[in-house]
Amino acid sequence: MTAKTMHFRVDNGDMMLIVLDSGKRILVDIDIRADADDEDTDTPDVAGQLRKELEDLGRDSKGRLYVDAFLLTHPDQDHIRGLKNHFHLGPPEDWSKVADKIVIREQWSSPIVFRRASKNHTLCDDACDWSAEARRRVKKFREEGTQADGNRILIMGEDVNGKTDDIGSIVIKVDALFSTIAGSTDNSFEARLLAPLKADDEAEEELISKNDSSVILRIDLKVSNVVKARYLIGGDAGVAIWERLWNRNKNRAERLEYDVLVAPHHCSWRSLSFDSWSDKGEKAKVNEAARSALGQARDGALIISSSKPVKDDKDDPPCIRAKREYLDILDGPNGEFKCVADGSGDKPLVIEISSAGPRVKRTAFAVSVAAGTGIGSQPLAHG
Repeated sequence: MTAKTMHFRVDNGDMMLIVLDSGKRILVDIDIRADADDEDTDTPDVAGQLRKELEDLGRDSKGRLYVDAFLLTHPDQDHIRGLKNHFHLGPPEDWSKVADKIVIREQWSSPIVFRRASKNHTLCDDACDWSAEARRRVKKFREEGTQADGNRILIMGEDVNGKTDDIGSIVIKVDALFSTIAGSTDNSFEARLLAPLKADDEAEEELISKNDSSVILRIDLKVSNVVKARYLIGGDAGVAIWERLWNRNKNRAERLEYDVLVAPHHCSWRSLSFDSWSDKGEKAKVNEAARSALGQARDGALIISSSKPVKDDKDDPPCIRAKREYLDILDGPNGEFKCVADGSGDKPLVIEISSAGPRVKRTAFAVSVAAGTGIGSQPLAHG
C-alpha cells in the first residue's frame, strides 16, 4: 500500500496530483497551456498525463473521469489555466460523454483569496469560471442543506463580514485540522489550514493582498494509518504572509514542519525577502521570519521547485538566490532540492510514499544535494 504525489512539468506554474493510500485523488492547481494540447509542440501534454493517471485509477460508476477534490491555492492563470477546456463545470447531471471532461467531486476554494487577487489585477477567464462554479455550489448548499458529488465545496477560511457564517459546516477555519474528502472521512489523510489569515486592519489587508494571498496547507499523508510524509504547500504566498505565519506559529513551529515543501511562487525570492533580487542582487536581505516559516525542514526533507530550470541569473521566479537559501535550510537536515523541469523527458516528478517514507521515483532526474545524500531508489528520511 502506497500513496504518491505527481508534480507536472508546467514551467513557472503549479500542478500536483495527490493519490492517497485510500485511492482518493486530490488535485492541487493546474496549468494546462494551449501548447500542451498541441501534439506538434514540445510542451509536455500534462492534461494527457493527468487523464491517463485518472484512467488507471478508474472511472466512476457513470463512466466519468474524476478527482475527489480540487484545491485552488491562488487564482493566477498559472494555477488554473485549462479549467474550462478539461473539467466539467455546472450540475453533474449535465456531464457529456462526448466531451468526456473530468468531474470535480468537491471544490476546495477560498473566497477571501479571490477577493484579494481581484484587487490588484483582472482575473483570467478560467479563474472567473472557477469562481462562478464555487458560487453555484454554495448557492445549492444554501438552498438544499446537503451536498452530493459534483456539487460539493469546502471553503478554505472564513470570509469577511460574516459572509460564510450561515454555511459553517462547509467552512474550514484557519488552524483547523480536517480529514474529510468529498463527504467522507479518509484515514490516510489529514490537513491543517494555515492560511489565508484575516487582516487586523485595512493597511494589513492591503499588504496581504499585494503579497499574493494563497491557501496554505500542511498535509499529512498516511500509509496504513501512520503518517509517512508531511507536505507544506502555499501557492504564490509572498514574504509578508510567511512573516506573519511565523509570528503566529513560532511557539508551535511543528505546524510548519515538512518532509516535502513545494517552494512558494515557483522558487521566488519574493517569498523570502522584501528586497528586489533584480535591483539589489546579492545585497538583497532575507526576511528572517519568512525564512523561519519556510525553514522547518525535517530530517532528509525535500524542497521542490515547480518552475523552469533555476539558473544563475536575474530571473525571479525562479531565483538562484532563493534556491541557495533553500539549500542552506536543507544543510542541517541533510535534505535535497529538486526542480521539476530538470532531467530528461517530459514526465512528472513522482514521489511515492510507502511504509519506508517518501521516495523519488522518476529516473534521470537532476538534484541539488545540501549534504551528500543519495536519491532515486533510496527513501528520503521522514522525521
